[in-house]
Amino acid sequence: MRDSSPSTVASYREEKSLDIIRSRPKDEVQKLEFLNSVCTTCNAISVDSTEWYKLYFSQLEVAETIEELLQEEPTGQLNGVVRQHAMFAIASMSRAKLLLPEKKSTLLHACFCSLFHLPPQDTEAPTFFLYSRTLAAMDSMLQTLVCSAGTLSVMELKNILQLLLSFASSQTAVVQERAIARIGKLAEFLTICSLPQTHEFEMLGKLVGHLILCCTCKDRGTHHEAAEALYHLHTFAGKLLGRWTGLHDTQQLQVPKGWPEKQSCHSSQSNYAFEIFLRFMKYLQPTDRVDVILTAIKSLRAPSAYSFKVAARMVDFLVVNSVFRMGQVLNIVWAIYGNLPTITVAVARKSVDRALLVLTNRHPTWVVTGLLQCSPMCNQYGAHQLLGLLSHWERGPDTLLRDVSPAILQGVPADRAPGPHRVAGDMWKTMFSEPQAAKKVLQELLSMLMSQSQRKISTSTRDNPRILSLAATETISKILLHPTCLREVHAIFPRLFLALLLQVSFTTELMVQEVQIFWKEHQQDLLTPIRSAVKAMKELLCVMGFETQVVAIEAQDGWDALLSTLTHLRGVRTVAREMMTTQRPLRYTIFRHLVELLSVEDPTWEMVAMTFFIEMLGSVDLGEDLACALELFPMYLQSQCVGMPNLVLQGILKLTERPDVARKTLVLLPDVMEHLQGDDSTVALAVLINMLRLLKGKESSPTALALAEKLQPFFDDESNTVRQLSIRLFRDTMGRVVGPEKKKMRRQVWGSLLPLLFHLHEEDESVAKASQEALCSAGQFLKWRPLAELTEPAQAWRMSECLLARKKNKAKDYLQQSQPYLQSLQESLRLEAVRFIGLIGRQANNKQKMEQVTEILERARKDSSPLVSSLADQTLLILKQVRQRWKFRLQWPSSWLRRAQ
Repeated sequence: MRDSSPSTVASYREEKSLDIIRSRPKDEVQKLEFLNSVCTTCNAISVDSTEWYKLYFSQLEVAETIEELLQEEPTGQLNGVVRQHAMFAIASMSRAKLLLPEKKSTLLHACFCSLFHLPPQDTEAPTFFLYSRTLAAMDSMLQTLVCSAGTLSVMELKNILQLLLSFASSQTAVVQERAIARIGKLAEFLTICSLPQTHEFEMLGKLVGHLILCCTCKDRGTHHEAAEALYHLHTFAGKLLGRWTGLHDTQQLQVPKGWPEKQSCHSSQSNYAFEIFLRFMKYLQPTDRVDVILTAIKSLRAPSAYSFKVAARMVDFLVVNSVFRMGQVLNIVWAIYGNLPTITVAVARKSVDRALLVLTNRHPTWVVTGLLQCSPMCNQYGAHQLLGLLSHWERGPDTLLRDVSPAILQGVPADRAPGPHRVAGDMWKTMFSEPQAAKKVLQELLSMLMSQSQRKISTSTRDNPRILSLAATETISKILLHPTCLREVHAIFPRLFLALLLQVSFTTELMVQEVQIFWKEHQQDLLTPIRSAVKAMKELLCVMGFETQVVAIEAQDGWDALLSTLTHLRGVRTVAREMMTTQRPLRYTIFRHLVELLSVEDPTWEMVAMTFFIEMLGSVDLGEDLACALELFPMYLQSQCVGMPNLVLQGILKLTERPDVARKTLVLLPDVMEHLQGDDSTVALAVLINMLRLLKGKESSPTALALAEKLQPFFDDESNTVRQLSIRLFRDTMGRVVGPEKKKMRRQVWGSLLPLLFHLHEEDESVAKASQEALCSAGQFLKWRPLAELTEPAQAWRMSECLLARKKNKAKDYLQQSQPYLQSLQESLRLEAVRFIGLIGRQANNKQKMEQVTEILERARKDSSPLVSSLADQTLLILKQVRQRWKFRLQWPSSWLRRAQ
């Protein structure tokens, strides 16, 4: 048991392991002495805890020293045992748990570089024995690292294999052969060692993919080592399968002796390599299969040391016979995009095209998303930087998905790489080469155009549906002329047209940073997002044969109107009007799609969709679809979107003016009545006037009474139109009330007479005329002949006197009703108010009422109008004389009584 007390630990920290590292070893003797001392110390740990502490506090220095010694070894020759002893030391430190995890990778890299880059070794050379012993030391070291990692042995194995694979991809044949041989030895070791229970071996796909391809190399040593490694890897995979399923594979892969020499024909190598690949299929999990595909796609680039035929066959087989998840499909699409510029051999190009078509037919959403995410708009790094990211695939697919850019392979010089638009364009053309795939792609692009309505703001530009919808718009604009695409566009034109129109509207709401993302890619074209969307819509219309409509919209400045938030809806109305000149079936289909869109509220585009929808109401044969349209209106009348209720009311007004559908709008009457208040009152009143005329017989009476009770406040509205319409509607209600409601209506009519008498003097002639007509109707309703025969405003004064005479008990109410008119903006109304209040004063029968009238008129004397103030003065003088007569009459009887006495 080690003594780990604080005092002991402090003591050994101070010594700093001076016994082990006294000075930097310089010559070979000192280097070997240093390395042997490390091994000795690690081996003595079990009996001497003192030595353990000395080495424990010197781990970093020791590891760095070993790394330096390996780096100092000449790569041109093998003339000593320093490399061998360095690996012994690393293995010893690993067994003693004294090898820092952060130094393992650098130490292994130094080991591999010092040995793999040696010149080819002749088996007859004197140094071959030393070379063999050094390789054996490396294999032993790797096995020790795995075994000593304990529960982390699988992770340790993964790290070692990833590092070996990087050397196995070397362009130097001898380096590749040695690295593959180490993989083979490690795989052989795995068949006899026991690893911790695991549900999968992450490196299997990468190893199988690379080793299968290496079997097709022209270098004999490389394909021989690859075959040997695959044999042991297959055995290990069978062992894992037995552990996963409880079964044991009895059909082990047999590698014929001398196969590399016998199979000298490259085509034979290719066939046998593919046969080996098929043997591995049952062991490959979905993630492994993706790794194989990515490795194969990378090897399809020209030039390549591997067989294009085998790589292509692996891609074809795996894509057809595998089930993928979203992230896996995205990675394959990104890999194709990144490698496509250098996939120039026919068999290779056809393979990736077939793979893309298969994936498109099976997973159109993911494929379209992946390719859109390759757009420079969605990828802030640009095309050439994308080419570097698949080199990080060794870190695993989860890490790759978190990267800002798609996983793309290195290897294409920037000056030779085709532009990102050209690469993506080639992929889109492939996807449109088959009608079924083209149909699915267009449907997905259509969905992408609409996905911006989610208003999702992603932290990643690539995942932001708003940016993806911009990329989809640009894509549609570029692929419209493809023959297959054009056939499919015909089928979905109405929906696509509406989607692009809504996209135009959406781009007016883009945030600054989203506009900047687009602008970076389109500076040379001077295109903003909204101009790009308008351009796509114009191109779509032209391709579909609607050049006449495009020109007509242009003549009305409709396209320019769409570009500004201030005139955008005007532009939408212009586009809608011109599209109404198309054939009836198309108009009807667009109308149906609008109903479908508006059935779900979405603040992103609902105002634009409703504007287009309202414009169509006047020219579409609604038929059975009218009910669907009417169901939409109550929901949007309650919308909080500015201007939406008013727009809906305009649509209802259009319908009430159509004889074929007008009466069916009456179901909306209660909803319209709720919108009499506020900014929507003008349109609401116009709608109610039409609806009231549509009501028949007794069914109109309750509605007319309910309206009459709501209308009087609108007589004094600031808007001339509102005043006129409300008075006209009030006049109409009087002729509609019958039966029991007449008594209640009489009260409403009597209460409205005074305001109507005032409005006879309106400066606006339409309001004055409406008031006169309403008063005549009121006279007929009340059976008051003089009022019914009222034809001149001059007669109003006489009618006012009659009104006061007939309703003496209402004088107080009339006084209160008159006072607001003293604040009217119209001088004529203030004058009439002063006259009427004076009339009330003259007929006042008590001091209190007279004082109240006098007080009101005193305030009127301060009116800014000389006419009003002068009239108030004159009225006050008259009332003063009236009061004096009252005083004389009150005093006369008492004097007469005094004289009589």
